Amino acid sequence: MKNIKFLLIGTSLSCFPGLVFGQCVTVQDCAALGYTETSCPGNGVKCPFGNGWFCGGDEESICRENGFTESCNGAGQSGSGSSCGGLYAECSCDSTYQYTCTGTGYAGGTGSACGGKYTQCTCSSGYEWKDGACQQQALNGAHDDLYYCNGKVVAVKAPGMNFYIAMKDLGSLAWNSANSSCSSYTFCNNVKGTLPTKDQLLMMYNSKFSLNNLLLTNGGTKLTEDYYWSSSSKNGTTHYYLISMVHGGQDYNIHASRYDARCILSSW
Repeated sequence: MKNIKFLLIGTSLSCFPGLVFGQCVTVQDCAALGYTETSCPGNGVKCPFGNGWFCGGDEESICRENGFTESCNGAGQSGSGSSCGGLYAECSCDSTYQYTCTGTGYAGGTGSACGGKYTQCTCSSGYEWKDGACQQQALNGAHDDLYYCNGKVVAVKAPGMNFYIAMKDLGSLAWNSANSSCSSYTFCNNVKGTLPTKDQLLMMYNSKFSLNNLLLTNGGTKLTEDYYWSSSSKNGTTHYYLISMVHGGQDYNIHASRYDARCILSSW
């Protein structure tokens, strides 16, 4: 039976313990390898080098006895090396099966595994499959006191405020420019801003310390110690209210005057 084992692997070597040989040499003699029958009434294995047969058992049993045990017909599998009766000594996986799908942010594999690897992974909540890995999702929209756009903080609000303020001032502008600039100011995608009312500016002043900390922590600039334009007019005239970020005082001036402006996001 040892002779058969060597044959089914492919090219056999006459290299048995206990026998005296000067070296291992290739054997391609059917009879020497155990293929001594001229035919088999049932199943058997034919010698690949000639017309001899081995009738000692069915082909699958002989192949399995010689280490060919894998069918390699699973997802993404193919046989490695030579086959024996449709079986292989080992299987290989398609190159698309390359992800182990373990670690932070991974929930498991998508579909069937091949050799313990998957073609794609499923990600935990807060993560997304991107560029062959489960990556933390880029935040968008309102999350507590911060407003995000593709993972970047673009506005902040103090606790209790019902609107967010932009990270930076627009600069010193006449009222018309300040109002139109805030109306077209984009916080994220199609989310537009507005110029704050005088009451909203007062809320900003009362929360100035918290707002400035949030702004500086997240890459913005703190509120300027000066007057800011509001969108509130004085009795429907061309004069508009101003709120000081120094003392919270209220004033007004004609629209052509120039003061600081910072846009807000009041709906999202």
